[in-house]
Amino acid sequence: MPVNPEAVGARGEPRRASWDADACLLYALGIGAGVADPVGEELEFTTENTKGVDQKVFPTFVVVAGFNGRGGRSAMSQAGTWDNRMLVHGEQGIKLHRPIPTSGEVDMVDEITGIYDKGKGAVIATKTVATLVDDGEPLYETTASVFIVGEGGFGGDRGPTEKANVAPDRSPDHEVTYQTRPDQALLYRLCGDRNPLHSDKQFSDAGGFPKPILHGLCTYGFTGRALLHTLCDSDPDRFKAMEGRFTSPVMPGEALTIKVWNDGDGDGEGHKAIFQTTGDDGRVVFDNGGVSYS
Repeated sequence: MPVNPEAVGARGEPRRASWDADACLLYALGIGAGVADPVGEELEFTTENTKGVDQKVFPTFVVVAGFNGRGGRSAMSQAGTWDNRMLVHGEQGIKLHRPIPTSGEVDMVDEITGIYDKGKGAVIATKTVATLVDDGEPLYETTASVFIVGEGGFGGDRGPTEKANVAPDRSPDHEVTYQTRPDQALLYRLCGDRNPLHSDKQFSDAGGFPKPILHGLCTYGFTGRALLHTLCDSDPDRFKAMEGRFTSPVMPGEALTIKVWNDGDGDGEGHKAIFQTTGDDGRVVFDNGGVSYS
């Protein structure tokens, strides 16, 4: 059957995932950490054996922490069927209840929070809550939406229309540029996302791209890395939440520029900022970005 709008509110069965220190180190390299770091400012994220320095984990690691999840069926399995080649990542958010440990095991439960009819396609929004097995307390939450081309027109709600985190019409308060590697996607895919769109030219040709594109969540990681260093003095304890919308594919080897605007205090969550990420030619590749930090 096509997309099932009655699936809103459906919850998946619990799934368990785990990671170790090596997975955290690999993720750090996958999002470019340490590549141009001659004074060792990112060693605490890229090595576990620096004298006097404890290994730390980038907050955005949580987007890949569940890739090896095992257990029952997910909520998305109840949302109908479609051609996965028509599915693109729309939005991504994370909320951290505490810093991510270098090794851990979580139980995850996902829920479909919305299914929207956009005419040319359908949007499915989800939320996942991850609880640390060691103490039974929430560790992090992720939110995401996907857009499925050709699955609209079922007469459903179009969903929210007001855009959040709109960048102000002034120069950013902070600006950071990171260079991605030509083989960035080949490195990042080792974090768990083996979609051939990011490694096989036959698949990228079918999608209309000149070569395999960078994972959207890799761009997300580069962006979160810049926000952590710029706003939180590289301290993961201060990083609370991050959200935004993917707007354009990125090619491996492009430079990514993260522009940040201070936005005052949040509602009980410390400080807030708005951000955008742009590609080589200045196009916005990640938009409506919001980050909360202490």
